[in-house]
Amino acid sequence: MVNYDHRYTPDEYAVSPEMILGTDEREVFLSELLREHGYTNGCFGKWDGGQLKRFLPLQQGFHDFYGFGHTGIDYFTHERYGVPSMRRGNQLTTEDKGTYATDLFRREAVRFLKAHHDRPFFLYVPFNAPHAASSLEPDVRGTVQAPPQYLAMYPEGKTQREQRRRGYLAAVTCMDDAIGEMLDLLDQHGIARNTIVIFLSDNGGGTGSDNTPLRGGKSQMFEGGIRVPCIVRWPDRIPAGGTCDEFLTSLEFFPTLAAATGAALPAGIVYDGFDMLPVLQGKQTSPRNEMFWERRSDHAARVGHWKWVKSARGTGLFDLSTDHGERHDMSAEKPEVLSLLKFRFAAWKQAMAEADPPRPVSGLLIGVLPGPKPTSIADFVAAPVSAIRCPPRMQHVPTAAAKARKA
Repeated sequence: MVNYDHRYTPDEYAVSPEMILGTDEREVFLSELLREHGYTNGCFGKWDGGQLKRFLPLQQGFHDFYGFGHTGIDYFTHERYGVPSMRRGNQLTTEDKGTYATDLFRREAVRFLKAHHDRPFFLYVPFNAPHAASSLEPDVRGTVQAPPQYLAMYPEGKTQREQRRRGYLAAVTCMDDAIGEMLDLLDQHGIARNTIVIFLSDNGGGTGSDNTPLRGGKSQMFEGGIRVPCIVRWPDRIPAGGTCDEFLTSLEFFPTLAAATGAALPAGIVYDGFDMLPVLQGKQTSPRNEMFWERRSDHAARVGHWKWVKSARGTGLFDLSTDHGERHDMSAEKPEVLSLLKFRFAAWKQAMAEADPPRPVSGLLIGVLPGPKPTSIADFVAAPVSAIRCPPRMQHVPTAAAKARKA
C-alpha cells in the first residue's frame, strides 16, 4: 500500500511493495483451467493480483485484459495517488484518461461478448465501483466518484455522510446499468439460459454503504464486513426467484464452475470449496460447517451457527441463528462453545502455517478445515489437533500449458 499523501516518482513506485508483490505463482487460476478446456477468457476491471508482468491476467490464462492491477484508482484520471495505473494487456495506457472507469470496463466487456458469444467464454468483470477513489485530490480522496448524470438521480445531501452516500448510490446505479447491458446481450444472442452469471461483492460495504441490520463493515470481522450479497443465475439449471440460506462462500466458485464446464480439477491440490450447484438447486444442504478469518490482529471463527470475533472493534460470541446483528455476547453464557471456537481457530492457524503456499501477502487469511461434520461439541474437543491438520495446499506440478504462459 503506497502512502497516498506522497506523490511517488516512477523510480520510487517501481520498488514499492505494492508494485512488486503479487499472487504466488504456484496458484492455479480458474482462467487457466478453463483455457485448457477450450474457453476464451477476458478480464476487465480491478485485477488486484499483482502488477509485475508475471502476475498480470495474460500470464494467468486470460486472452484479453483491460484494467488495473492493484486495489484502487481515481475513476477519471485512472491514477493511484498520482501513479498512472490503467493497462491494456501488459502495457500501461493513458488512452482513455478522463473517461469514467465503469464505462470503460462496460465498453470492454460488451466488446468481448459481441466477439465471443458464439463459443465457450469466461468473462470476469471486477468493477472497482463502488470503492472509494484513490486520489491525491483532498476533495476526491475517500469519496465514491460517479458521472454527473448518475449523481443527478440522487439528492445532493447536506452532510459529508449524505454526500458520500449519494456518490455510492450513483456509482452502484452506473454499474447496474453496465451489468444490464451485458445481460441484454446474452438475451440477444440466445445464450442466456445456458450462461452462468454470478454477482457478488468482495467484502462488506464501506464508504457510503449501509449494512443494516448487520454490524460493522468493510475490513471488520463482524457480519457487516464478511457477509456479502451473491446472485447466481443459470436458467437451465437453477430455479428462478429462489433464496438460499445455506452456509456458502466464494471458495465454492472454483469447484462449482469446474464441474459446470466439465473441466477436471487439477490433481494434487487441497481445495477449500466444493461444487455448490446441488445446494443452489435445493437438492442438498451445504456441507460447509466452518469458516475462519484473520486480518492483521483481528480474528473470527464460525462453526455452525456460532461465531466468535476478537478484534479492535469488539469481541464476543454470537448465535447467528437468532442474532445476525451480533448484538448479544454469549461468552459468559456459553463458555464451552467459546472454547470450541477458539480451539478450532487455533487448529486452522496451525494448518495454515503448514500449508504451501503460505499466508497471502495481504495479511488476510480466509479458510476452512476439511473433514466430516461433527455431531456435537464433544466430537470437536475430543479430536486431537493432529487429526484435523490440512495436508499441504500445493503439491502439484503446473501443466505444460500453464508453464508456457508464465514463462
